[in-house]
Amino acid sequence: MNKYRSDELYTTPLDEVVNFKFDEAVVDVFPDMINRSVPGYSTLINIAGILSSQYAQAGSQLYDLGCSLGAITLSMQRRLSQPGCRIIAVDNSEAMLSRCHQSIEAAEVDVAVEFVCADIQDIVIERASVVVLNLTLQFIAPAQRSAMIEKIYAGMLPGGVLLLTEKLAFDNESEGEFFTSMHHAFKRSNGYSDLEVSQKRAALDNVLVPDTRETHEARLRSVGFCEVRQWFQCLNFVSLMAVK
Repeated sequence: MNKYRSDELYTTPLDEVVNFKFDEAVVDVFPDMINRSVPGYSTLINIAGILSSQYAQAGSQLYDLGCSLGAITLSMQRRLSQPGCRIIAVDNSEAMLSRCHQSIEAAEVDVAVEFVCADIQDIVIERASVVVLNLTLQFIAPAQRSAMIEKIYAGMLPGGVLLLTEKLAFDNESEGEFFTSMHHAFKRSNGYSDLEVSQKRAALDNVLVPDTRETHEARLRSVGFCEVRQWFQCLNFVSLMAVK
């Protein structure tokens, strides 16, 4: 089993801060990075698994789109009780998916998982009772997000649920500044320096493009989801559920 290291990717000044990507260097530090960067991360992973178990339907498929190292996949797998279900874990990073596969196998939970290395926009969603987009939609070009949500909705069973967690943007400038400053303070409280916070933000500027909560909710309703609820928020990160 691979060991993960502390996140020190941005500890020294860089001549050029390149766009963030989920390469081998990120994979090696990802658990440390995500827990020190996303407030409430362990809680949302746990509750996503609980919600999945409530909405999973017998003989259906559960999708973890943008599965990274498989935290959501494992949370769903450990709580799934409906018979005949299969989890499909999808990521376009071979390095991420390889480590995900290792983690799931090591857990030895008796629920089938299929691992797919692909762009989530290219896969077919079928007979889905649960679909999870955990900090994933924000990495898709804004103009392509509605089509992604439409495809998910079309492939879901009636009564199925989409669990969506995203970093938020804010229309109100002062509100946005408050949550950004609090997020940076959260990172500093977890040991990141001002240099690390600044360089990581620069690396993500053209890669992670957040939407407002209102934009997410309107998009979900526009494709046909009949029920949209917020089930978690910590600082500028929000989790929504949408039921077909």
